[in-house]
Amino acid sequence: MITIRLSKDRGLSVYNWLKSRHTFSFSRYYDPAFMGFFSLRVINEDIVAPHRGFDSHHHDNMEIISYVISGVLEHKDSMGNGSLIKPGEIQRMSAGSGVEHSEQNNSATEPVHFFQIWILPKVKDIRPSYEQKSIEPFTNGLKLIVSSQPSASAISINQDIEVYLGRAESGRTISYTGKAGHGIWIQVVSGALSLQGNNLAAGDGAAITEELDLQIQATQECEFLLFDMVQ
Repeated sequence: MITIRLSKDRGLSVYNWLKSRHTFSFSRYYDPAFMGFFSLRVINEDIVAPHRGFDSHHHDNMEIISYVISGVLEHKDSMGNGSLIKPGEIQRMSAGSGVEHSEQNNSATEPVHFFQIWILPKVKDIRPSYEQKSIEPFTNGLKLIVSSQPSASAISINQDIEVYLGRAESGRTISYTGKAGHGIWIQVVSGALSLQGNNLAAGDGAAITEELDLQIQATQECEFLLFDMVQ
């Protein structure tokens, strides 16, 4: 079964420094039909104005992933980490028993466009941790970027989930075989694709259960995130 989540149907928060689209219920946006999917709790697509950002705030018992599309996001946290997250990098913060962090756009002119993703943890109250990696360039395929089993290309996460980055030139098809009992979420980052005959564009998402053999055809050059998770 495939459930389509169109970009235009997502929640929307607009402030003088932030525009945020919410795939699932978040903050003041509430939709009982979209509270999350398996362990995937939040997918926010954020655009942060120059010289603005999220001031220091608290998180606990959440796996938080940032994927920057354009611009540069500065991260600081109470563990002593300070880094710049750029396009082509993936960052994970395990909030565990509790952590304070901030995310800022220090550019004078360029907004930051990024996905903020929250995943429920497998084990609660672990020691907070942080990890960031560059993603090696590739085309026409899937690259594992987040996994419960860390590797040279993938950052680790406290949950039974694998996250792939997909890229395809127009007309190319990517195949993916799911596992029985797993759920798959596909989030289109840019471009457009066809998933089992369903047309998806940037910002659109799809929840997939029981469909094990997926055919993802790029109708335009595209980039997407694929989340494969156990219930």
